[in-house]
Amino acid sequence: MTLSSYRNLVIIVSLFALCYCKQDRKTDTPTSKNSLKDSTLTYKPYNPKPGDQLISRAAYADRLYGFWLAQCIANWTGLVTEMDKVGNIGETKTGYFYTREDWGKPDLPNIWSGNTPSDLSETIDFVFRGENEVWGADDDTDIEYMYQHLLHSNQTSILTGEQIREGWLKHLMHEEENYLWVANQRALELMLQGRIPPETSDPEITKDTVYDNYHEMIDAQLTTEIFGFFSPSRPDIALKMSHLPIRTTARENAAWISEFYVIMYSLASRVDESLSRKEQILWMAEEARKRLPTDSYSAKMYDFVKSQYQQGVSWEEARDAVYERYQVNQMDGYKITSKNIFCNGCFVGGINFAASIVSLLYGEGDLKETIKIGALAGWDSDNPTATWGGLLGFMYGKNGIEEAFGRKFSDKFNIHRTRVNFPNDGLDNFENMAKTGIFIIDRVVMKEMGGGVDLEKDLWYIPENDFQILPGN
Repeated sequence: MTLSSYRNLVIIVSLFALCYCKQDRKTDTPTSKNSLKDSTLTYKPYNPKPGDQLISRAAYADRLYGFWLAQCIANWTGLVTEMDKVGNIGETKTGYFYTREDWGKPDLPNIWSGNTPSDLSETIDFVFRGENEVWGADDDTDIEYMYQHLLHSNQTSILTGEQIREGWLKHLMHEEENYLWVANQRALELMLQGRIPPETSDPEITKDTVYDNYHEMIDAQLTTEIFGFFSPSRPDIALKMSHLPIRTTARENAAWISEFYVIMYSLASRVDESLSRKEQILWMAEEARKRLPTDSYSAKMYDFVKSQYQQGVSWEEARDAVYERYQVNQMDGYKITSKNIFCNGCFVGGINFAASIVSLLYGEGDLKETIKIGALAGWDSDNPTATWGGLLGFMYGKNGIEEAFGRKFSDKFNIHRTRVNFPNDGLDNFENMAKTGIFIIDRVVMKEMGGGVDLEKDLWYIPENDFQILPGN
């Protein structure tokens, strides 16, 4: 070997060793999770305290991904049967309610479609989007998406009435078809007149020649549950964050029902992991029940459905009993039938809350079973399915959902199907949506909880707090 060749060999070996050492040191050196660092937020040092709850931000992001995915599955599945079955009172009569035997059978027309069944599925079955398809936004996902966007873009944990109004006017189409339900449409009309939440749910301001009870409608129940996830294990703070968004459209029972859902979403981070999923669901529901005033029809609806479940009757019998008790006999102060409104108030918060508790309790924490029961239970069936699909999807996480259904799903989401003026022409994905949620929680943990965020360990430190869930007023 010549001297020149020897020198070249020594250089090559030295360079290889240097690269190997650098690679080895890189592997051993811990790195921060830069992908989960919000550039708009100042992360202050925090000294962990005994009793702090530690939550992995990466694991929570996976759960938020699961929330969006399962909520979309449940939302679109519930749309197949939406308003197919609302009872037989007044001008709108839809015959016998669905039963378990109807799953997989042909879908029947709804109250608007004449003789035409759903164009989503010829049969009553799950609705999926494959890996190369896109989930479209619907009213069970889009305003929650908007509230997440508003929280992050305004760099706040608590939205003001002015910020809510500005967001609604920017992101909601002002003319039909704008995918808004009764109370949401009325709130938008009032915002266009200059009203600011919570005026937009004031019964004296909202009533018109069509309804005097806009504040009792279901709308807030499908737009605000996500605030519970923004406050992990602290429902007291979740209630503070969601107070004004809920009262953009709801008061009294409709507001308390919405808060029931918010509380359950928040408590999903606080459940005893040693319990079965059925036991976890029952514990969360009983804790959330504390928010419902004892003399309210929402509390009595919950207690009645729970009593049916404990007696061991089938879910169909429990649902039929709900119909007889509340729509036929108008018991426990639920007087919607006497108002003689369209479809006997099939979009009112109360009756749909009772139906949702049927699917929650009888589903017993099983994602697929809960969605099935919710879709078959009747009335505004896509709303309870979306609520519980989102909650259980969070508890399952992305992989758990895929295992439950035995398949992969699209992660793409088009908010511009129903809303407007979002970045990237409205195209987003669940991973990015989950990351935005993490950034909102970072702020909540530091500013509202007095806790800390450790970017190196990718953890939240949530201080212990002896909060109480008190009845609404």
